[in-house]
Amino acid sequence: MPEFFDPSDRSFIDNPYPTLNALREQAPLHRDTEWNLWLVTRYADVRAVQLNRRLGRVKQGHALPSDLRPIRELGLVGWEPYYQVERYSLLMLEPPEHTRLRSLVNRAFTPRRVRELRDPITAIADELLEGLKDRPSFDLLGDYAQPYSVRVIATLLGAPVGDADLLLDWSHAIVKMYELHTTHDQARAAIVASGEFSRWVSDLMARRRAEPRDDLITALCLAETAEGRLTDPEIVSTVVLLLNAGHEATVNTMGNGIVAALRNGDAWRQLVERSVQPATAIEEMMRFDPPLQLFERYVLAEGVEIAGTPIPPGDKVAVLFGSANRDPRRFEAPDEFRIGRGDPDHITFGAGVHFCLGAPLARLELEIAVDRLTRAFPGARLAAEPRREDGFVIRGYETVKLARS
Repeated sequence: MPEFFDPSDRSFIDNPYPTLNALREQAPLHRDTEWNLWLVTRYADVRAVQLNRRLGRVKQGHALPSDLRPIRELGLVGWEPYYQVERYSLLMLEPPEHTRLRSLVNRAFTPRRVRELRDPITAIADELLEGLKDRPSFDLLGDYAQPYSVRVIATLLGAPVGDADLLLDWSHAIVKMYELHTTHDQARAAIVASGEFSRWVSDLMARRRAEPRDDLITALCLAETAEGRLTDPEIVSTVVLLLNAGHEATVNTMGNGIVAALRNGDAWRQLVERSVQPATAIEEMMRFDPPLQLFERYVLAEGVEIAGTPIPPGDKVAVLFGSANRDPRRFEAPDEFRIGRGDPDHITFGAGVHFCLGAPLARLELEIAVDRLTRAFPGARLAAEPRREDGFVIRGYETVKLARS
Protein backbone atom coordinates (compact mmCIF):
# COMPACT_ATOMS: atom_id res chain seq x y z
CA MET A 1 0.00 0.00 0.00
CA PRO A 2 1.49 3.39 -0.94
CA GLU A 3 2.28 5.62 2.00
CA PHE A 4 0.19 8.71 1.20
CA PHE A 5 -2.64 7.62 -1.11
CA ASP A 6 -3.71 4.56 -3.03
CA PRO A 7 -4.30 5.38 -6.74
CA SER A 8 -6.42 2.26 -7.14
CA ASP A 9 -8.77 3.06 -4.24
CA ARG A 10 -12.23 3.88 -5.61
CA SER A 11 -13.02 6.53 -3.01
CA PHE A 12 -9.74 8.30 -3.76
CA ILE A 13 -10.35 8.11 -7.53
CA ASP A 14 -13.84 9.54 -7.09
CA ASN A 15 -12.54 12.56 -5.17
CA PRO A 16 -8.78 12.85 -4.58
CA TYR A 17 -8.86 16.51 -3.57
CA PRO A 18 -9.41 16.22 0.20
CA THR A 19 -6.38 13.91 0.38
CA LEU A 20 -4.30 16.08 -1.95
CA ASN A 21 -5.27 19.23 -0.04
CA ALA A 22 -4.26 17.63 3.24
CA LEU A 23 -0.91 16.53 1.80
CA ARG A 24 -0.23 20.04 0.48
CA GLU A 25 -1.05 21.72 3.77
CA GLN A 26 1.04 19.24 5.76
CA ALA A 27 4.18 19.93 3.72
CA PRO A 28 5.30 21.07 0.27
CA LEU A 29 7.24 17.84 -0.27
CA HIS A 30 6.73 14.22 0.77
CA ARG A 31 8.91 11.15 0.26
CA ASP A 32 6.89 8.07 -0.73
CA THR A 33 9.06 5.00 -0.20
CA GLU A 34 6.57 2.59 -1.78
CA TRP A 35 6.76 4.32 -5.18
CA ASN A 36 10.27 5.67 -4.64
CA LEU A 37 9.00 9.16 -5.45
CA TRP A 38 9.18 12.68 -4.04
CA LEU A 39 5.67 14.17 -4.18
CA VAL A 40 5.61 17.93 -4.85
CA THR A 41 2.33 19.50 -3.71
CA ARG A 42 2.42 23.33 -3.87
CA TYR A 43 1.99 25.60 -6.86
CA ALA A 44 5.26 27.55 -6.58
CA ASP A 45 7.33 24.40 -6.10
CA VAL A 46 5.59 22.53 -8.93
CA ARG A 47 6.23 25.48 -11.24
CA ALA A 48 9.88 25.63 -10.14
CA VAL A 49 10.33 21.91 -10.86
CA GLN A 50 8.78 22.30 -14.31
CA LEU A 51 11.18 25.13 -15.17
CA ASN A 52 14.33 23.64 -13.63
CA ARG A 53 16.58 22.28 -16.40
CA ARG A 54 18.43 20.15 -13.85
CA LEU A 55 15.38 17.87 -13.76
CA GLY A 56 14.25 15.86 -16.77
CA ARG A 57 11.81 13.23 -17.87
CA VAL A 58 14.64 10.74 -18.47
CA LYS A 59 18.20 10.39 -17.19
CA GLN A 60 20.12 10.14 -20.45
CA GLY A 61 18.36 12.37 -23.00
CA HIS A 62 15.89 9.74 -24.20
CA ALA A 63 13.89 6.93 -22.67
CA LEU A 64 15.35 3.49 -22.10
CA PRO A 65 13.00 0.55 -21.60
CA SER A 66 13.81 0.61 -17.90
CA ASP A 67 12.56 4.22 -17.68
CA LEU A 68 9.02 3.12 -18.56
CA ARG A 69 7.25 2.06 -15.39
CA PRO A 70 5.14 -0.86 -16.73
CA ILE A 71 8.11 -2.42 -18.54
CA ARG A 72 10.26 -2.11 -15.42
CA GLU A 73 7.72 -3.16 -12.81
CA LEU A 74 5.66 -5.82 -14.62
CA GLY A 75 8.54 -7.69 -16.22
CA LEU A 76 6.86 -7.50 -19.62
CA VAL A 77 7.83 -9.66 -22.56
CA GLY A 78 7.36 -8.37 -26.11
CA TRP A 79 7.32 -4.73 -25.00
CA GLU A 80 9.16 -3.45 -28.08
CA PRO A 81 6.12 -1.98 -29.96
CA TYR A 82 5.21 0.14 -26.93
CA TYR A 83 8.79 1.24 -26.36
CA GLN A 84 9.12 2.27 -30.01
CA VAL A 85 6.19 4.72 -29.82
CA GLU A 86 7.61 6.16 -26.59
CA ARG A 87 11.27 6.25 -27.70
CA TYR A 88 10.88 9.47 -29.73
CA SER A 89 7.94 11.00 -27.90
CA LEU A 90 8.59 14.64 -27.02
CA LEU A 91 7.42 13.84 -23.50
CA MET A 92 10.26 11.32 -23.13
CA LEU A 93 13.11 13.39 -24.59
CA GLU A 94 15.43 16.03 -23.16
CA PRO A 95 17.69 18.54 -24.92
CA PRO A 96 19.46 18.44 -27.27
CA GLU A 97 17.37 15.65 -28.85
CA HIS A 98 14.15 17.25 -27.62
CA THR A 99 15.17 20.66 -29.00
CA ARG A 100 15.85 19.27 -32.49
CA LEU A 101 12.64 17.27 -32.65
CA ARG A 102 10.40 20.01 -31.24
CA SER A 103 11.88 22.53 -33.68
CA LEU A 104 10.98 20.26 -36.59
CA VAL A 105 7.48 19.56 -35.27
CA ASN A 106 6.90 23.30 -34.73
CA ARG A 107 7.62 23.87 -38.42
CA ALA A 108 4.67 21.62 -39.24
CA PHE A 109 2.34 22.38 -36.32
CA THR A 110 2.05 26.11 -36.96
CA PRO A 111 -0.32 28.73 -35.47
CA ARG A 112 -1.77 29.23 -38.97
CA ARG A 113 -2.65 25.55 -39.22
CA VAL A 114 -4.46 25.73 -35.87
CA ARG A 115 -6.33 28.96 -36.75
CA GLU A 116 -7.55 27.48 -40.01
CA LEU A 117 -9.20 24.64 -38.10
CA ARG A 118 -11.83 26.88 -36.43
CA ASP A 119 -14.48 26.45 -39.13
CA PRO A 120 -13.88 22.70 -39.66
CA ILE A 121 -13.94 22.09 -35.89
CA THR A 122 -17.20 24.04 -35.53
CA ALA A 123 -18.73 21.98 -38.32
CA ILE A 124 -17.71 18.74 -36.58
CA ALA A 125 -19.33 19.89 -33.32
CA ASP A 126 -22.55 21.00 -35.02
CA GLU A 127 -22.87 17.77 -37.00
CA LEU A 128 -22.52 15.64 -33.88
CA LEU A 129 -24.96 17.76 -31.87
CA GLU A 130 -27.50 17.78 -34.69
CA GLY A 131 -27.58 13.99 -34.47
CA LEU A 132 -28.46 14.22 -30.76
CA LYS A 133 -31.18 16.88 -30.89
CA ASP A 134 -34.13 14.46 -30.92
CA ARG A 135 -32.84 12.25 -28.13
CA PRO A 136 -34.12 12.80 -24.58
CA SER A 137 -30.68 11.99 -23.18
CA PHE A 138 -27.17 11.22 -24.43
CA ASP A 139 -23.65 10.47 -23.21
CA LEU A 140 -21.59 13.65 -23.26
CA LEU A 141 -18.41 11.60 -23.71
CA GLY A 142 -19.34 8.71 -25.98
CA ASP A 143 -21.79 10.62 -28.16
CA TYR A 144 -20.06 13.99 -28.32
CA ALA A 145 -16.66 14.66 -26.74
CA GLN A 146 -14.88 11.50 -27.90
CA PRO A 147 -15.97 11.48 -31.55
CA TYR A 148 -15.53 15.25 -31.66
CA SER A 149 -11.97 15.20 -30.37
CA VAL A 150 -10.76 12.27 -32.45
CA ARG A 151 -12.30 13.76 -35.63
CA VAL A 152 -10.51 17.03 -34.91
CA ILE A 153 -7.17 15.23 -34.59
CA ALA A 154 -7.91 13.21 -37.74
CA THR A 155 -8.73 16.43 -39.61
CA LEU A 156 -5.50 18.05 -38.40
CA LEU A 157 -3.43 15.03 -39.42
CA GLY A 158 -5.20 14.50 -42.72
CA ALA A 159 -6.25 11.01 -41.65
CA PRO A 160 -9.42 9.24 -42.83
CA VAL A 161 -12.25 10.25 -40.47
CA GLY A 162 -13.61 6.74 -40.93
CA ASP A 163 -10.65 5.47 -38.89
CA ALA A 164 -11.73 7.51 -35.85
CA ASP A 165 -12.94 4.49 -33.87
CA LEU A 166 -9.60 2.73 -34.39
CA LEU A 167 -7.70 5.79 -33.19
CA LEU A 168 -9.97 6.04 -30.17
CA ASP A 169 -9.44 2.40 -29.17
CA TRP A 170 -5.67 2.63 -29.58
CA SER A 171 -5.50 5.81 -27.53
CA HIS A 172 -7.57 4.37 -24.67
CA ALA A 173 -5.31 1.30 -24.52
CA ILE A 174 -1.96 3.10 -24.64
CA VAL A 175 -2.69 5.75 -22.00
CA LYS A 176 -3.32 3.04 -19.40
CA MET A 177 0.49 2.66 -19.35
CA TYR A 178 0.80 6.07 -17.68
CA GLU A 179 -1.01 5.02 -14.50
CA LEU A 180 0.71 4.09 -11.25
CA HIS A 181 -0.99 0.68 -11.14
CA THR A 182 -1.08 -0.65 -14.72
CA THR A 183 -2.15 -4.31 -14.85
CA HIS A 184 -0.64 -7.05 -17.04
CA ASP A 185 -3.81 -7.18 -19.15
CA GLN A 186 -3.74 -3.43 -19.69
CA ALA A 187 -0.06 -3.58 -20.62
CA ARG A 188 -0.64 -6.35 -23.16
CA ALA A 189 -3.49 -4.38 -24.74
CA ALA A 190 -1.26 -1.28 -24.91
CA ILE A 191 1.52 -3.24 -26.63
CA VAL A 192 -0.89 -4.56 -29.26
CA ALA A 193 -2.37 -1.10 -29.78
CA SER A 194 1.09 0.44 -30.13
CA GLY A 195 2.01 -1.96 -32.93
CA GLU A 196 -1.25 -1.45 -34.79
CA PHE A 197 -1.10 2.33 -34.40
CA SER A 198 2.51 2.43 -35.65
CA ARG A 199 1.62 0.45 -38.77
CA TRP A 200 -1.35 2.75 -39.42
CA VAL A 201 0.85 5.87 -39.20
CA SER A 202 3.51 4.31 -41.42
CA ASP A 203 0.91 3.51 -44.07
CA LEU A 204 -0.50 7.05 -43.95
CA MET A 205 3.02 8.50 -44.27
CA ALA A 206 3.67 6.39 -47.36
CA ARG A 207 0.44 7.61 -48.97
CA ARG A 208 1.23 11.27 -48.24
CA ARG A 209 4.74 10.98 -49.63
CA ALA A 210 3.23 9.58 -52.82
CA GLU A 211 0.43 12.17 -52.84
CA PRO A 212 1.23 15.24 -50.64
CA ARG A 213 -1.62 17.29 -49.19
CA ASP A 214 -1.99 20.36 -46.99
CA ASP A 215 -2.18 18.40 -43.74
CA LEU A 216 0.00 17.75 -40.73
CA ILE A 217 1.19 14.30 -41.80
CA THR A 218 2.54 15.73 -45.07
CA ALA A 219 4.07 18.67 -43.21
CA LEU A 220 5.82 16.35 -40.75
CA CYS A 221 7.21 14.30 -43.63
CA LEU A 222 8.57 17.45 -45.29
CA ALA A 223 9.71 19.46 -42.24
CA GLU A 224 13.43 20.21 -42.45
CA THR A 225 16.11 22.24 -40.70
CA ALA A 226 19.87 22.48 -41.20
CA GLU A 227 20.10 19.32 -39.07
CA GLY A 228 17.88 17.33 -41.42
CA ARG A 229 14.35 15.90 -41.41
CA LEU A 230 12.30 13.85 -39.01
CA THR A 231 12.92 10.13 -39.22
CA ASP A 232 10.00 7.74 -39.71
CA PRO A 233 10.13 6.51 -36.06
CA GLU A 234 10.12 10.15 -34.89
CA ILE A 235 7.03 10.93 -36.97
CA VAL A 236 5.25 7.83 -35.65
CA SER A 237 5.97 8.82 -32.03
CA THR A 238 4.85 12.41 -32.69
CA VAL A 239 1.54 11.37 -34.24
CA VAL A 240 0.84 8.91 -31.40
CA LEU A 241 1.61 11.64 -28.85
CA LEU A 242 -0.62 14.20 -30.59
CA LEU A 243 -3.54 11.80 -30.58
CA ASN A 244 -3.08 10.34 -27.10
CA ALA A 245 -2.23 13.54 -25.25
CA GLY A 246 -4.54 15.79 -27.26
CA HIS A 247 -7.54 13.52 -27.43
CA GLU A 248 -7.49 12.21 -23.87
CA ALA A 249 -6.90 15.64 -22.32
CA THR A 250 -9.64 17.32 -24.35
CA VAL A 251 -12.24 14.64 -23.69
CA ASN A 252 -11.51 14.46 -19.97
CA THR A 253 -11.47 18.24 -19.58
CA MET A 254 -14.87 18.35 -21.28
CA GLY A 255 -16.31 15.69 -19.01
CA ASN A 256 -14.78 17.02 -15.81
CA GLY A 257 -15.58 20.63 -16.68
CA ILE A 258 -19.18 20.21 -17.81
CA VAL A 259 -19.98 18.14 -14.71
CA ALA A 260 -18.44 20.86 -12.55
CA ALA A 261 -20.44 23.56 -14.35
CA LEU A 262 -23.71 21.66 -13.90
CA ARG A 263 -23.04 20.96 -10.22
CA ASN A 264 -21.82 24.35 -9.08
CA GLY A 265 -24.38 27.09 -8.52
CA ASP A 266 -25.38 29.06 -11.56
CA ALA A 267 -22.24 28.30 -13.60
CA TRP A 268 -24.19 26.58 -16.38
CA ARG A 269 -26.64 29.46 -16.61
CA GLN A 270 -23.75 31.92 -16.88
CA LEU A 271 -22.40 29.93 -19.79
CA VAL A 272 -25.75 29.65 -21.54
CA GLU A 273 -26.48 33.36 -21.13
CA ARG A 274 -22.89 34.27 -22.10
CA SER A 275 -22.26 36.36 -19.03
CA VAL A 276 -19.16 34.15 -19.03
CA GLN A 277 -17.68 33.32 -22.43
CA PRO A 278 -16.59 29.75 -23.22
CA ALA A 279 -12.97 30.85 -23.75
CA THR A 280 -12.98 32.11 -20.15
CA ALA A 281 -14.84 29.14 -18.71
CA ILE A 282 -12.47 26.50 -20.05
CA GLU A 283 -9.56 27.89 -18.02
CA GLU A 284 -11.46 27.20 -14.79
CA MET A 285 -12.46 23.76 -16.08
CA MET A 286 -8.79 22.91 -16.61
CA ARG A 287 -7.76 24.29 -13.21
CA PHE A 288 -10.53 22.89 -11.05
CA ASP A 289 -10.37 19.23 -12.12
CA PRO A 290 -7.38 18.72 -14.45
CA PRO A 291 -7.23 15.73 -16.82
CA LEU A 292 -3.61 14.99 -15.85
CA GLN A 293 -2.88 14.65 -12.15
CA LEU A 294 0.77 13.60 -11.95
CA PHE A 295 3.93 14.13 -14.02
CA GLU A 296 7.29 12.57 -13.17
CA ARG A 297 10.86 13.89 -13.55
CA TYR A 298 14.34 12.69 -12.57
CA VAL A 299 16.91 14.82 -10.77
CA LEU A 300 19.82 15.02 -13.21
CA ALA A 301 22.46 17.02 -11.32
CA GLU A 302 23.89 17.86 -7.93
CA GLY A 303 22.60 20.83 -5.98
CA VAL A 304 18.87 20.47 -6.67
CA GLU A 305 16.60 21.62 -3.86
CA ILE A 306 12.82 21.48 -3.76
CA ALA A 307 11.07 23.47 -1.04
CA GLY A 308 14.43 23.77 0.73
CA THR A 309 15.11 20.02 0.69
CA PRO A 310 18.18 18.71 -1.20
CA ILE A 311 17.23 15.96 -3.65
CA PRO A 312 19.99 13.53 -4.74
CA PRO A 313 20.74 12.97 -8.45
CA GLY A 314 18.83 10.00 -9.85
CA ASP A 315 15.85 10.42 -7.53
CA LYS A 316 12.43 10.74 -9.13
CA VAL A 317 10.05 13.62 -8.45
CA ALA A 318 6.31 13.64 -9.12
CA VAL A 319 4.51 16.97 -9.42
CA LEU A 320 0.84 16.80 -8.38
CA PHE A 321 -1.16 18.99 -10.76
CA GLY A 322 -4.48 18.68 -8.94
CA SER A 323 -2.87 19.70 -5.67
CA ALA A 324 -1.00 22.66 -7.19
CA ASN A 325 -4.09 23.91 -9.02
CA ARG A 326 -5.90 24.13 -5.68
CA ASP A 327 -3.14 25.82 -3.73
CA PRO A 328 -4.66 28.73 -1.75
CA ARG A 329 -1.27 30.47 -1.91
CA ARG A 330 -1.94 31.04 -5.62
CA PHE A 331 -5.72 30.81 -6.15
CA GLU A 332 -8.42 32.47 -4.05
CA ALA A 333 -11.00 29.98 -2.74
CA PRO A 334 -9.42 27.23 -4.85
CA ASP A 335 -11.99 24.54 -3.97
CA GLU A 336 -14.75 26.71 -5.44
CA PHE A 337 -15.59 26.33 -9.10
CA ARG A 338 -15.76 29.93 -10.30
CA ILE A 339 -16.54 29.70 -13.97
CA GLY A 340 -15.67 33.33 -14.60
CA ARG A 341 -12.28 33.15 -12.84
CA GLY A 342 -10.50 33.04 -16.21
CA ASP A 343 -7.00 32.54 -14.79
CA PRO A 344 -4.85 30.88 -17.50
CA ASP A 345 -1.83 30.42 -15.23
CA HIS A 346 -2.83 26.99 -13.97
CA ILE A 347 -0.42 24.07 -14.05
CA THR A 348 -2.45 21.95 -16.46
CA PHE A 349 -0.40 22.55 -19.64
CA GLY A 350 2.94 22.18 -17.87
CA ALA A 351 5.85 24.61 -18.29
CA GLY A 352 9.37 24.85 -19.60
CA VAL A 353 10.60 22.61 -22.39
CA HIS A 354 7.68 20.25 -21.81
CA PHE A 355 4.96 22.91 -22.05
CA CYS A 356 2.12 21.29 -24.00
CA LEU A 357 2.79 21.56 -27.73
CA GLY A 358 -0.93 21.35 -28.46
CA ALA A 359 -2.13 23.96 -25.94
CA PRO A 360 -3.45 26.41 -28.60
CA LEU A 361 -5.36 23.60 -30.34
CA ALA A 362 -6.71 22.28 -27.03
CA ARG A 363 -8.02 25.71 -26.06
CA LEU A 364 -9.65 26.15 -29.47
CA GLU A 365 -11.24 22.68 -29.34
CA LEU A 366 -12.60 23.21 -25.84
CA GLU A 367 -13.91 26.72 -26.54
CA ILE A 368 -15.83 25.55 -29.61
CA ALA A 369 -17.08 22.35 -27.96
CA VAL A 370 -18.49 24.22 -24.96
CA ASP A 371 -19.90 27.03 -27.10
CA ARG A 372 -21.80 24.70 -29.45
CA LEU A 373 -23.01 22.40 -26.64
CA THR A 374 -24.50 25.23 -24.59
CA ARG A 375 -26.22 26.65 -27.68
CA ALA A 376 -27.66 23.27 -28.71
CA PHE A 377 -28.71 22.11 -25.21
CA PRO A 378 -29.18 25.16 -22.97
CA GLY A 379 -31.37 23.19 -20.57
CA ALA A 380 -28.97 20.27 -20.15
CA ARG A 381 -28.78 18.55 -16.76
CA LEU A 382 -27.15 15.43 -15.35
CA ALA A 383 -29.40 12.44 -15.99
CA ALA A 384 -27.41 10.08 -13.74
CA GLU A 385 -24.47 10.15 -11.37
CA PRO A 386 -21.31 10.07 -13.52
CA ARG A 387 -18.82 7.27 -12.82
CA ARG A 388 -15.09 7.85 -12.85
CA GLU A 389 -12.64 5.91 -14.99
CA ASP A 390 -10.45 3.51 -13.04
CA GLY A 391 -7.34 5.67 -12.88
CA PHE A 392 -5.73 8.55 -11.05
CA VAL A 393 -3.01 9.94 -13.34
CA ILE A 394 -5.38 10.32 -16.31
CA ARG A 395 -8.53 11.69 -14.67
CA GLY A 396 -11.89 11.45 -16.37
CA TYR A 397 -15.32 9.84 -16.41
CA GLU A 398 -16.51 6.63 -18.06
CA THR A 399 -19.83 8.22 -18.98
CA VAL A 400 -21.63 11.51 -18.35
CA LYS A 401 -25.32 11.10 -19.11
CA LEU A 402 -27.08 14.38 -19.93
CA ALA A 403 -30.83 14.99 -20.25
CA ARG A 404 -32.16 17.76 -22.43
CA SER A 405 -34.08 19.60 -19.72
